[in-house]
Amino acid sequence: MYTTIGIICTAGGFIVAYLTFIRNRDKDTRIDATESAVVRTKLDAIGQGIDSIRIDLKVNERNIAHIAERVTRVEESAKQTHKRIDNLEGANQLG
Repeated sequence: MYTTIGIICTAGGFIVAYLTFIRNRDKDTRIDATESAVVRTKLDAIGQGIDSIRIDLKVNERNIAHIAERVTRVEESAKQTHKRIDNLEGANQLG
């Protein structure tokens, strides 16, 4: 009789332990899925940020190229102006 009660209690303990295991396993799976979704969302946001930075960088590179071209023109103009000034100073010294 006592042996039967012991076996029933042991079997009941195993059943409760198994059901608890299944419940916790499903809960862990849901938590992992939620965390994975959060990570994916953050990675997508980072990817979009990088794309935006690339676009801004290309615009800045074009602006720098345009400014470099303008500086070159200004330097050439300054050289021509200095040559004209030198010619005028030379003419004034002779005359």
